[in-house]
Amino acid sequence: MAAIVGLNVGMKSTLLPIGEVADRFGLPAHVLRHWESVGLLAPSRVEGRQRRYGADDLYRVAVILRAKEAGLGLDDIRSMIATSNPGERRSVLLRQREELRLRMAGLSASLELIECALDCDHEDFTQCARFRAVVADRLGIEAGAAPPAGTDAGLGGTRPASALRAGRGGGDRRGRETACGKLAT
Repeated sequence: MAAIVGLNVGMKSTLLPIGEVADRFGLPAHVLRHWESVGLLAPSRVEGRQRRYGADDLYRVAVILRAKEAGLGLDDIRSMIATSNPGERRSVLLRQREELRLRMAGLSASLELIECALDCDHEDFTQCARFRAVVADRLGIEAGAAPPAGTDAGLGGTRPASALRAGRGGGDRRGRETACGKLAT
């Protein structure tokens, strides 16, 4: 939901109501009110306490959205906005970088599991020793402690694998090594 917002820096200060700002960024108005309540925004108020947003507020909304896209939470964004100390901002970014690296490692492991299942040349990937080892590793157990091969335990029951009608992985796998370490023919 990345909105592109052009700000004319040289323009006269035009104050916009919350609805127009929300529309401009593709946000519900309640999000802007929430960001105000947690100290991220401070729009001016006019008659009847109606919020009005100027160019600085629009810039701040764009900064908040970019920070959220980078995975920062509102507390970290507030910390970065509230300080004028570059070292504190850098500290927040260093911490976020490490969190992103950890999440990326988790995503990579998830992708490996899915690719293992899709590339498996077993009729039923749940019976593949490599797949079972990857799952056992995730559980932190020895592969032999996993449910016995020949069942679909953990995937909806304990029926014999021969009763399953699972499809095989997609695509032409000939000449490639499968997740099982076998060369597909």
